[in-house]
Formats: sequence, C-alpha cells, structure tokens
Amino acid sequence: MIRIIVAILVLGIVILFHELGHFLLAKWNHITVLEFALGMGPKILSFRKGETVYAWRLLPFGGSCSMLGEDDPEAGTMKGSFQGAALWRRALVVAAGPCFNFIMALLCSMILIGAVGADPAVVLEVEKGSPAQEAGLKEGDLITHYEGNGIANASELYIDLILSDIPTDTISLTVKRDGKKEKIEYVPDTEKSYKLGFYYQDTADNTGVQITRLTEGSVLRESGFLSGDIITAINGTEIHNTEELAEYLGEHPLDGSPVSISCLRNGHAMTAEDLVPQEEEQAFLGFSFNLAREKQGFFGWIKYSFAEVRYWIHVVIKSLASLFNGTFSIQEVSGPVGIVDTIGDAYEEARPMGIGITLLTLINIIVLLSSNLGVMNLLPFPALDGGRLLLMLVEGIRRKPGNPEIEARINMIGLMILMAFMIYITVHDILKLF
Repeated sequence: MIRIIVAILVLGIVILFHELGHFLLAKWNHITVLEFALGMGPKILSFRKGETVYAWRLLPFGGSCSMLGEDDPEAGTMKGSFQGAALWRRALVVAAGPCFNFIMALLCSMILIGAVGADPAVVLEVEKGSPAQEAGLKEGDLITHYEGNGIANASELYIDLILSDIPTDTISLTVKRDGKKEKIEYVPDTEKSYKLGFYYQDTADNTGVQITRLTEGSVLRESGFLSGDIITAINGTEIHNTEELAEYLGEHPLDGSPVSISCLRNGHAMTAEDLVPQEEEQAFLGFSFNLAREKQGFFGWIKYSFAEVRYWIHVVIKSLASLFNGTFSIQEVSGPVGIVDTIGDAYEEARPMGIGITLLTLINIIVLLSSNLGVMNLLPFPALDGGRLLLMLVEGIRRKPGNPEIEARINMIGLMILMAFMIYITVHDILKLF
C-alpha cells in the first residue's frame, strides 16, 4: 500500500508542477483561472480563493488549469478571458506547462548530481593495437560527440550504443583533450556471426527471457515477434533466464541452421518454426568508457545538471523514434497505472538501502517523468500543448485567427484519439499486473 501511495505522490508532484506553470503564467498575464485541480473525476475537496476554485479530484492521474473562455472563441471580448489575451500571452501560458517540467527536471538533477556526482563520457581504456588506438584515441579523452551526435554524459553514449548498432564502416568521435577538441575517425574491427536479432533481459519470475528490442530487418522481427514477448524455449529446450539462454547458445551456437522458438505474449503461448539466423557483421568500439558517477566542482555540477536533463530528453525522443520505426512496440508503452507500478517497484528495491538512496531514486524518477511529460506535451498533436502552440503559430503567420469551428473539431478529434489511446494503455497496464 505504501508503495502505491509513494508512486501516486511522485506522479502527482510532476503533474502539479506542469499545471502550476499554466496557472502562474495565466495569473501573470491577467487571465482568469476558474479552477486549478489535481487529479480527474469527481471532487474530493475544494475551496475558493478569489476568482479561482482549488480542487482535489478522485482519480490521482492528471490535473487541470481551467481558464475563462479557454475553448470558447466567442469569449474574446470578455475581460480576463484566455481568448481575449494577446497571441503572445496565450502562447506563453500554453508553453509554460512543458517549460516548468524541464525546470523541475533541472532542479532535481542539481540535487542528484550534487549528491552522487556525474558520469562524464571519459575513455577508460583503449585496446592495444586496435584501430581506435591507431587513430589516436587515448585514455582520459572526454567524448563530446559520437557519430555526429552531441554526448552530454556517459549515459547518453551508452543509450546511443543500445538503440543503434555500432557502424561497421567508420566510427566518428570528437574528444576533448587538454582543453582542445580533436576529431577521431577509424574503421573498427568486425567479425561475422549468426544472429536472431534481439536484445533481452530476465523476467521477474524466471518464466523466460523478455525481448527488450528487435533489430531492424531481423528474422524475429520479420517473423512477427514483438518487444515484450517472453522467450520460453529454443528448439524444445526450456529457457527460464538469461543465464540459461547464454548456456544454451554456448553449447549450441547459431550456425545458420533453422531454429524453433516458443514464447509467451500476454499469457498466450506461441511457437515459431524454421527461423533461419542471419549472418551479420558486428563492429567493436575498441575502447571502454566510464559509467560510474564522480563528484564535480561547482561549474561541473551546473554543467552536468543541464546534461542530465538533456540526456533524458534525448532518451524520450530516441524512444519515440524507436516506437515509430518498430524497434519498440506499443506494448512497451506505459500509462498512469504502469508508471505507478514501475515507481512502486523502484521504491521497494531502494527502500532496504536506506532513506537517502530511496529519496535519490525517487528524485531520479521525477527527472525522467518531468522530461518525458515536457517532451510529450510539446508534440504537435491536437489537444496537447504542442498542438495548441502549432495552431497559434499558424494564427501568427496568417495574422488572423483561424476558423474556430475547425479548430474546435480538430481539438475534439485529437482529444478523442488521446482518450482512446489512454484507455487502451491503461487496460494493457492492468493486464500486465496479473
């Protein structure tokens, strides 16, 4: 019960700060706020102060900042109405929610980095005789760019390597050494091997290994497997965990011969026969890099606090791209129920380590959730803050308001799609609990 309460509080804090952004900017721009609410559904408690009703609603998911004439184009002449405010003021109010999420993520990152330090992407060791060494890479180099992408910290480099295979033609790095930046390029060592094209992890109950990612064009992906499927057997041999899978593949290495794989998907057993492993070329970096956190001075603390937020924004954007290109499936998306369960699990794992570790774990989750909510709300989709800002941008370019009926219809359709999506995700989250 405590884990659920803690999880709801964490999620509620993130949502409250988002709505607080809308609320404060509305007040600052003299727009009347009719209600400021945490949660959805029937009211549990409420009180009025001035022109605003402050409410706590039954369902602890979501929140709202209802403004006068917010969705009524005819309210433009009403004093204090949202529609009556200048375009730039309305844009500030709408953008404030996501911006406050990023501010919250930054403040929590500052606490986190101050307490446990940062993880700069420093090269720890370069393999002797490797192409990386021959190209001039040295121990102690700080990696600032990998394949043209800026690297804020070691976690960002690690996630790039997880979500994208190491290139087999040329690896491009930019490193900082003795205060100067140097560009390093080299052709990595490679080897060919047979693969099924999936990444995996242990399940909580040792029922198999769960697929976490399918590489593009892999035999499993082309055969209909999805991220989230649980592999339970290979060629009739039961697999309960990653150790057993590694042991089986060690004794029966893939050589291009057909294999059969049994899996569970939402509790339903399936078996795919005659899957032919593909021969793939795998590249090696030729160096290792730091993943441990280390204390920073004042300027390093500020720098890596911003880097931490940037890293999580990067994770959200890359994850969205992976969802659309099929690397991840919709089955891996979590709604409020799944988020609460995940926060609860993290709390339970951290609690035996003491209150300090538990608080830092929850703060780290707040950074993740705040960054996620900020990015998601800026997507240019109807009914989201990003969608409203897009319509305002169009209005600014045209120098006149759009058709109110069309805009209302667009927002209504967007809201219906979002509600249907949330219902689907919530049902899926609940099913995963059983």
